[in-house]
Amino acid sequence: MSTLRPAQAPVRPLPAVPRMARALALAGALCLPAAVAQGAAQSSPQAPAPSSVQSPASVQSPAQRLFDTVNRLIQQEYGGLSTVDRLALAREYQLRLDAVCAPSPADCAEARAYPVIEAEITALGDEHSFFMTPDDLKEFVTRATGGSRKQFGVKLATLDGENRVVTEVVPGSAAEQAGLRRGDLLQTLNGQPYTYAALRTARDNGTPITLGVSRVGQTLSLTLTSRESSTRELPLLQYVPAATAAAPQAEVAVLRIPTFLSGGGIAQQVHDLVGEAQARGASGMIIDLRGNGGGSLNECDSAVSAFVPSLTRLARSAGGNSRTVVSRGTRLEDGLPTGGVRRPHLWTGPLTVLVDQGSASCSEFFAYEVQYAGRGPIIGENTAGVGNTATRIFDTGEGGLQLTILNYAKPDGTPYPTRVLPNQVFAQGEEQVRHLTQGRDDLLAEGLKALQTAPVLSSDPFKVSP
Repeated sequence: MSTLRPAQAPVRPLPAVPRMARALALAGALCLPAAVAQGAAQSSPQAPAPSSVQSPASVQSPAQRLFDTVNRLIQQEYGGLSTVDRLALAREYQLRLDAVCAPSPADCAEARAYPVIEAEITALGDEHSFFMTPDDLKEFVTRATGGSRKQFGVKLATLDGENRVVTEVVPGSAAEQAGLRRGDLLQTLNGQPYTYAALRTARDNGTPITLGVSRVGQTLSLTLTSRESSTRELPLLQYVPAATAAAPQAEVAVLRIPTFLSGGGIAQQVHDLVGEAQARGASGMIIDLRGNGGGSLNECDSAVSAFVPSLTRLARSAGGNSRTVVSRGTRLEDGLPTGGVRRPHLWTGPLTVLVDQGSASCSEFFAYEVQYAGRGPIIGENTAGVGNTATRIFDTGEGGLQLTILNYAKPDGTPYPTRVLPNQVFAQGEEQVRHLTQGRDDLLAEGLKALQTAPVLSSDPFKVSP
């Protein structure tokens, strides 16, 4: 994810590359197997699927080999909800590839197959699945493994036609070092009216810039230069006044989880921060999932177990069903451990979760498990709409194929919802972005109100009495 790019909607920044934006914000790439989240791309099957479309050996060009690999995967591994005839689809797009490669069928370059494959995956009718070019795959692996890239380390939202309101500053980044803060309004760049294009050019070139910033009415001048820094974003904790007449000194812990795709450590950080909030005596907890495009389902599951005592789900794939049970920070798939944390904690106090249209995939799973367990209200907008499947990234030629391999249900067969519908709807529009520049976070304020009537657990069911 690039952390300096035009946001697609207010206060819901999305990844920069168009296909990656689709991957992380619209497609289930957020619920990846641990191997992919740790940077290991999955290998494609070598044996062709029965009855799959194969071009004659005499014309096995790079483009044809890629096309055949992709279609073997679609036939053998697809576990989504599309009802399209996949064999007929392969035959149709084989004809299109033949036309594209007609001038030189024996040595047609791999890249010639990219638009054909992209169109075929679109015709599959599964918005969770798509093809990644080599550049897209490189971007994804960097983001998934918490690698480094040249960046300022700031996320922006739209106001008055320009992407110029800071919604998040990445810890340890150039933006944090320069002093940028959430809610800052970017007005000028090197003395000229601010434009995102100029900011992007300065980022790519590593050119020092001076930003004219308005912070709650105060004008500031900040200088910064992009640099190679980690894309890893771990959860953060802050405390705000509970603002209740009954307990004027009480504090509420606000746990911001920006992503579940940071090369590991997210679930452990969540449990550690919950322990910190408990030790400090926080009166309530707000989990902020706004703009969280997802990541590793293992990390998500272990993290949500800090708030939900236990959860069970079925994963339905082309090869059958498997059962996942998560409790006390430990995740089991068909009885085998697939993730866990040290020193797990369970928050038993009042809880609310904030979401918006940028909350996708694994963050939708997180919110749904809280909602399903009745642990607290979900507040905000309907989420992105990819919260019922998981995908895997398969290595295909020089690029990659993100393919839906699973869909999910509760043990009684109830399917997971496509999107999470909040218990309390609160739209996030330009008005809320403007309020942010004035030091007001409207959705956070609604979360604080909701805490006053949010449910609590009577006790920690796993705590051993002395």
